[in-house]
Amino acid sequence: MSLRRLSLLLVPTCAAWLGCGDAAPPSEEVNPPEIAMDPREGTAVIANEDMLPGCGEPDGGTGPLDAGTSVLVTADSRFHSSAGVTVVPQSLAGRDLEILVPNGIAFDRYSGTPVAGGMRFDTVPEGEYFLRSGRNYYLTRERHFDLGVNRIGRPDAVYLSAFVDSPASVELFNLEPWQDYVSISEQGSSVQLSSADVDLFSALSVWAPAGDTSIVDPYASAYLNNGYGAPVLDASKGDRIYVNQLNSVQAGTLPSGGTLAYQSVVSSAHLPSFSFTPDGTTPLPLTATLQPVRQTPFSLEWRLSEFTRWRSDANPSGTLNYPSLSLVPAPFGYQDGWVGYQGELFNMWLPRGEDGVIASRLAYGNPYPSNWGVVGTAGYSFRAATPVVIGSRIHYPSGNIYVTDRLDRLIAGPIQPPVSPPRELRIDGVDAYVSRVVGTNQPVISWRPPVLGTARNYVVSVIQLISTYAANPTLRFYVPGDRTHVRLPPDLLLPGTTYYVRVMAEGSPNYEPSRAPYVTAELLPIITADTFSAAFTTP
Repeated sequence: MSLRRLSLLLVPTCAAWLGCGDAAPPSEEVNPPEIAMDPREGTAVIANEDMLPGCGEPDGGTGPLDAGTSVLVTADSRFHSSAGVTVVPQSLAGRDLEILVPNGIAFDRYSGTPVAGGMRFDTVPEGEYFLRSGRNYYLTRERHFDLGVNRIGRPDAVYLSAFVDSPASVELFNLEPWQDYVSISEQGSSVQLSSADVDLFSALSVWAPAGDTSIVDPYASAYLNNGYGAPVLDASKGDRIYVNQLNSVQAGTLPSGGTLAYQSVVSSAHLPSFSFTPDGTTPLPLTATLQPVRQTPFSLEWRLSEFTRWRSDANPSGTLNYPSLSLVPAPFGYQDGWVGYQGELFNMWLPRGEDGVIASRLAYGNPYPSNWGVVGTAGYSFRAATPVVIGSRIHYPSGNIYVTDRLDRLIAGPIQPPVSPPRELRIDGVDAYVSRVVGTNQPVISWRPPVLGTARNYVVSVIQLISTYAANPTLRFYVPGDRTHVRLPPDLLLPGTTYYVRVMAEGSPNYEPSRAPYVTAELLPIITADTFSAAFTTP
């Protein structure tokens, strides 16, 4: 993007079995992000292979679905390209899927059978159950559950199984004068690569002296990472790449008195089609003469104070972190929401703790076709006042408030959050905002609803803090907005281990994690607000 949920009185039995499973694989940030630009984190933009549709031919079915006792799980990939949307069913054979049905304070487990286009679970009783997909648990009653995803590019594209840090041979001319990094608000120049013909995005690693208008660098590199592997480019299929230069622009004065600045696409080239196999050794050839990109003006009133007023609900002892505003392209229009990731058209990072109101006329560059949309995300991050040190690694428990919508709707009125964070987070009935050793390895997590707006769903994330610089192992539970209580199962948390909890209130009107968590996560608007605990240690 990320960049997406039990009531003590209504469902005490459900609360007892919610969340059973093993420890999570890496799926959190290496450190809680200083700046997090993608509110879809943990939903549709995913880097973990066990959360993606399987590959290969569908298995043969074993009979028709019994709507009364069976559950069918499917995972179609919906490929979006200039030719339209192509739906490709994916096999779920080998996918880590399981259904858990409550049985008192325990649960019954059901394994599935691969069938044509999905996985079928038989003799599942009516009522609520948990679908477990990897380390994500979705509370639902649905008899047909959709784990499908939206993707960008042609459906016959080939992707290598590993992420590739590809060398690149770069010759770029007619750039806007190159800028050095000055501060978090004035990032200087950068180059991004994207494509709508295959699923590709990369920040290009290059070096140039300040003021230069060309880059000749045979030793540049491009990290081709989209969560599905690095795409093979095929000239016969018309595969092309955009090369976009972003530069910093000063735009006035901040409420605190500093310089208001942002980064915008200022020049671009759409390369002719070519073939390339990213093997990690062969350089990606990038030769282009970039052209200036017209800057489209827009005005906004961004009420930072309407975000910062919720700091104590996010965490009473937390601190203000970074506000951020980004504009991104929506390939092929808005009909399916914000699909794919093609980098940014505009980035604004404000200094830590900035408050007040930003009322300005700004501009962004957009090199993409006129039938593409523009989506804006305004966010404010909060973090713990003091770090948690595990080994040599420093962690800051953190949370965010995000508002994402079509740009025209986002700026139609003052930008402010429609939903505030959940509040009064507790672990076993004790204040969760104070660090302590909990009394059990299966604590009860509870919270109260937001003061502002209505949570349609909650996402409860249990995040393990580790000493290595891998991603933090995370387990997530998606529950409806009428649930404010989660009991963790036995054997989920490791003994003598440090964690923190983040509870996200989802106010997104079109998001349905109980039916189709990935494709509906991209429907606009996207509205989220987090509360986060202090670190706690298991006995």
